[in-house]
Amino acid sequence: MKALLICLLSILTHTAAAQQVKAEATEDWSWKPPIVTPAKKGHAPSDAIVLFAGAKDLSQWEHLDSSAVKWKVKGRQLTIVPKTKDIRTKRAFGSMQLHIEWKTPDPKTDHGANNYGNSGVFFMGLYELQIYESYQYDTRIYYNGQAGSIYKQYTPLANASLPPQAWQAFDVVFEAPVFNTDHSLKTPAYITVFHNGILIQHHVAIKGPMVYAGYPKYEYHADKLPLVLQEHGSQVSFRNIWVREL
Repeated sequence: MKALLICLLSILTHTAAAQQVKAEATEDWSWKPPIVTPAKKGHAPSDAIVLFAGAKDLSQWEHLDSSAVKWKVKGRQLTIVPKTKDIRTKRAFGSMQLHIEWKTPDPKTDHGANNYGNSGVFFMGLYELQIYESYQYDTRIYYNGQAGSIYKQYTPLANASLPPQAWQAFDVVFEAPVFNTDHSLKTPAYITVFHNGILIQHHVAIKGPMVYAGYPKYEYHADKLPLVLQEHGSQVSFRNIWVREL
């Protein structure tokens, strides 16, 4: 009984103290969020940087050697031309929100050890979010190499892949790594990924730049670097690509 009385007295004391604080004391007027018009289907939010929206506009992109893009544009669709190599944005980015839509080709014409819709999104040209034809597959590729994986690092929480030739979407929050003044790593990169609206990577700490063999390790780099789309022999298509810098 004594313990109960002490507990009730504590609650009453806390409540009385809370009532002495005016409501205005906990109101924050220090920063007004900017107004952003949300994206309509097939379009970008009002504050986004549109990287590709069709109409043969590749002004935001170039190949890694700075040459003009050789990938094919048809309507609102950008399709990889095999053996033309990767493309990158002319603009450099750090932390970002990315929306990108993609589809893998017909497996009958796109197969082999390195194909089956093989491509990837490289944040800062280093950290890969894998694109692959992973619809209801069995043992075509290791799990940390399927669609939605952080390549060779994190298997997705779910396989949210649609059939080949169906448009799919990645919605990503990427937090760039931070380095100390002596170029040592202060904070790793983090990434959250929704694949077709399904959460598949939940704020995972990226272990370092993508490596095919061996283990990733961070090396100092600039605060901002281009976004890269990978050409890996498959005729993967893209559309509606936009970024919001964070």
